Amino acid sequence: MHATLPLLQASDFPAIYRAELETVQVNLGYLCNQQCLHCHVNAGPNRKEIMSAETVGQILEFLKKSGASTLDLTGGAPELNPHFRSLVRQAHALGCRIIDRCNLTVLNEPGQEDLAEFLAEHQVEISASLPCYQEDNVDRQRGSGVFTSSIRALQRLNHLDYGLPGSGKVLNLVYNPQGPSLPPPQCGLEADYRRQLKNDYNVEFNNLFTITNMPIKRFGSTLVSKGQFSDYITLLKQNSRDENLTSVMCKNLISIDWQGFVYDCDFNQMLDLPMINNTRKKQHISTLNAALLSGQPIAVADHCYACIAGQGSSCGGALE
Repeated sequence: MHATLPLLQASDFPAIYRAELETVQVNLGYLCNQQCLHCHVNAGPNRKEIMSAETVGQILEFLKKSGASTLDLTGGAPELNPHFRSLVRQAHALGCRIIDRCNLTVLNEPGQEDLAEFLAEHQVEISASLPCYQEDNVDRQRGSGVFTSSIRALQRLNHLDYGLPGSGKVLNLVYNPQGPSLPPPQCGLEADYRRQLKNDYNVEFNNLFTITNMPIKRFGSTLVSKGQFSDYITLLKQNSRDENLTSVMCKNLISIDWQGFVYDCDFNQMLDLPMINNTRKKQHISTLNAALLSGQPIAVADHCYACIAGQGSSCGGALE
């Protein structure tokens, strides 16, 4: 795999600074039942990196002290971590808003037969990856049979009232482009998704989030292999909008890796680009003081242009 950080570091991305912490995003490990072409984590079925119970406990202690209101769980497939349910139960008891970044097909995995019911019981918001509403496009990006399995999972979630008006059980879908291009306007694409999924599969959802592909890890390496890396960075820069800088997610979020080390965002985590601090060393969640984060500079490089290009991009979709 081609390393992309050396291609990103000589950057002219503007300086940005932290605001009040709202979200603790936790990568529970790189194990996944899928292996997608666009994956910025390089997750897959053979990855062994899994967060320990000790680190999960340290994150819960941080949540109690930090004042952060949202716990955002990602991976890999975060649900495959053996401590996932314990973390959800305890965070729910603390009153946290909990988001599960779910690939949908994990709901159909052996041993996960009651996972959908567990998520509903603990009022977990689901942000579910579905890169298209057409079967051939999804299977080309994510593997044969993934679309059918995803639709089955969505229908099951709808049966539990996820995504239905007034239910309070939030089901959001996530779209990524299949290649080196910017996502189309989120509002129009959401309308297309809503119409097609309802008509063809009787599936409902709350919102569609469009997320720009990051030129890092598996997707970045593919760009390098095809000679498209520089052109993609140019595309991001030419379409960057300074007004999106006010809403980038890293201002109010920290990202925790499977070992408990802290980064400004999930993308910096995948590049092993640590937070800026006086020690110049990676900081661990067990020693992090949330009160000292506000006003601190955020580590940036050229990949950050993906967050401010066009309509903008974050874990919550377009910034506009």
